[in-house]
Amino acid sequence: MLAVHLENGEVRVRQVRKPRRASGFALIRLIYGGICNTDLELQRGYYGFSGTPGHEFVGEVVEADRADLIGQRVVGEINLACGQCDWCGRSLERHCPKRTVLGIVKHPGAFRQFLTLPEQNLHIVPKTVTNKQAVFVEPLAAACEILEQVRIPQGAPVAVLGDGKLGLLIAQVLHAHGAEVMHFGRHPSKLRISRDAGIETTLAKSLPMQAYDWVVDATGSAEGLQQAVGMTRPRGTLILKSTVHGLVPVNTAPVIVNELTLVGSRCGPFAPALRLLKSGKVRVDALISGVMPLSEARAAFARAAEKGVLKVLLSNRLG
Repeated sequence: MLAVHLENGEVRVRQVRKPRRASGFALIRLIYGGICNTDLELQRGYYGFSGTPGHEFVGEVVEADRADLIGQRVVGEINLACGQCDWCGRSLERHCPKRTVLGIVKHPGAFRQFLTLPEQNLHIVPKTVTNKQAVFVEPLAAACEILEQVRIPQGAPVAVLGDGKLGLLIAQVLHAHGAEVMHFGRHPSKLRISRDAGIETTLAKSLPMQAYDWVVDATGSAEGLQQAVGMTRPRGTLILKSTVHGLVPVNTAPVIVNELTLVGSRCGPFAPALRLLKSGKVRVDALISGVMPLSEARAAFARAAEKGVLKVLLSNRLG
């Protein structure tokens, strides 16, 4: 079968053996995989990664212990936990010290024709959600995680800084929650997606200082955090959603003087993300910049890294 291999910044497509599933695991035929910013950071050296990347996907179960899963379209939570430690006992498997992570830490990713995941990690995709929409469940769940961590009242003004893929999803999730979202970005074409969803937007030419009690940094850039700090009111909360390879210099003085709360935010719950897609309260089709075959992964990664490009999907078959 075909599998994408990432090493030393190079993207290659290789012929490898079809994986064997262990007991409790499902064998899944990839339909679509989405290239996200974390995949691009892995290419740049994040985690010293070498192997098959990819953690945003929709696929069809072809083998499983559970008969009800076979033939179903599924998405999958990416953390494979031990199930026995204190973290797992608190339903915080994403922090399990023995965990592996699909396409990131010691578990081959989704950018291959067949992949394996524990059956307990899988969620069946509702019939009304298309395959291309389903690819967005994992990053949409990461956006939903903000509301799991921080209590934002309905009607509260919230600033979302960054108009990339995740920023656009976060803005829609918070808008659907009832927050008064102001979406700051640098690309009118991307901000139009938020405007079409009824969200107020503005170009981030001159950012307001100490203007919001809740600020989300989704810039994906080293300077975004410092900008977001400046936008947060004293005793306000800053949610960090950017994954950046390398050190990020931050002036901690305004954080301390203004008594800001910094919240790191990562993976999130799949069920709310699926509900939002099914209801149509979050729309993702406009975020797709292109679809390319798995065999052209190298060109797809290059395309995904271009300025102004949003989500590039890798396709294993029509769906």
